[in-house]
Amino acid sequence: MTSFLFNKNHHFNLANMVTFLNIGAGVLAIYFLTHDKFFTAAVFAWCAGAFDIIDGKIARKFNLSTEFGVQLDSFADFLSFVIVPTMFIFFGVIDGKELEVLSTTFVIFAFVYYIISGLRRLIQFNIDADAGEVSKYFIGVPTPLGAIFLWIVYLGCVFEIIGNENIVLSLVVLVGFLLNSKIKIPHP
Repeated sequence: MTSFLFNKNHHFNLANMVTFLNIGAGVLAIYFLTHDKFFTAAVFAWCAGAFDIIDGKIARKFNLSTEFGVQLDSFADFLSFVIVPTMFIFFGVIDGKELEVLSTTFVIFAFVYYIISGLRRLIQFNIDADAGEVSKYFIGVPTPLGAIFLWIVYLGCVFEIIGNENIVLSLVVLVGFLLNSKIKIPHP
């Protein structure tokens, strides 16, 4: 009955099931963000991050890494570490503010730029990755770290350390740029 959990070629093996939990947590974070329940959304966003760490450890420990799992993990990362953080910034900082036309254009640019940067990074990562192989360095900021940077920006707004939405948007663009930079980040 549970043999499929440790079958490398089964799409519902244990590592992939944990990745599906990552996706579920990301979807729930989005749901709560759209209902102005930021604390609950944050709990689910951080759970998604924990599931992302756990799925990789399980895949390596039980030799469950496959091309399907690599692709699935990147889709989960796109949802949980690209879409969710931008939604935190949008709903928590930008939404409801009276913006001038120029500011509205900057909002659109910043969020679209970050989302495309995250997507591009994940696609390139998949092209370069071998299932089950872990390199010593990430080239560019990984999307989970980018999400943490945006989380810090969000908290800076919540605690009124950052009060200007143009600074917030500039930081979103900067982090988006770093996702595809040539910076070497040691793999944990």
